[in-house]
Amino acid sequence: MDKSRVLATVNGKEITDRDVFNLLNQLAPQTAAQFRSPEGIKQLADELVHQELLYLDAIEKGFDKEEEFLLELERVKANVLKQYAINKLFSEIVVTEEEIERFYEENKEYFTNPEAVRASHILVEDEKQAEDILKEIEEGLSFEEAAEKYSSCPSKSNGGDLGEFTRGKMVPEFEEAAFSMEEGEISQPVKTQFGYHIIKLISKKEASIKSLEEVKGQINQHLITMKQEEKYSEKAEELKGKYEVKTYY
Repeated sequence: MDKSRVLATVNGKEITDRDVFNLLNQLAPQTAAQFRSPEGIKQLADELVHQELLYLDAIEKGFDKEEEFLLELERVKANVLKQYAINKLFSEIVVTEEEIERFYEENKEYFTNPEAVRASHILVEDEKQAEDILKEIEEGLSFEEAAEKYSSCPSKSNGGDLGEFTRGKMVPEFEEAAFSMEEGEISQPVKTQFGYHIIKLISKKEASIKSLEEVKGQINQHLITMKQEEKYSEKAEELKGKYEVKTYY
């Protein structure tokens, strides 16, 4: 293990770079990002110095002997001990490869890739303009050039490409048309609340089952959670037979 570098001492106690990095890891990622620089590390080291000074002052004033502090200390101790006991209870829980594979085989319907299409479109205000554009495309103008030239959608800069999408992502009329088309097909004008669309279907993917490798981590976590809940409930029921429990709800 690399030797820690001492950044400061307070009344003889060393504050090291490891202490600073531990504090950094306790911060929310967005907040921590603001301190990942030499100046930020210095600010965190200053914060630890200030905290240590307050600690020494509190000890000197006998705050650690006050009843309110002792009660708070007991509450904190109880909560830490509860979590420690739960961690020990769960420490031997494992999920085997066989359990993962069996769960996958028995629940494949929950691991589907939905049907998806990739489409481009040209959006204009009226049907007559859409029909005129279709005629130009039939006469040799590429769909992509037509989109760049006529479409009012920002996708025009990319030849009208809307990328890949699944059902429920587009307005119903557009979706119904796109999912009923064949790859490479160009639609007649499709009216929606936005205007008239000429749609070109680039590709289509049928619904499929995700591979075991794709979902192994997800299944593993699900099975661990299930086992933890079962273990927790069993232990609680066991302890109810040992300690008196009265409920008033």
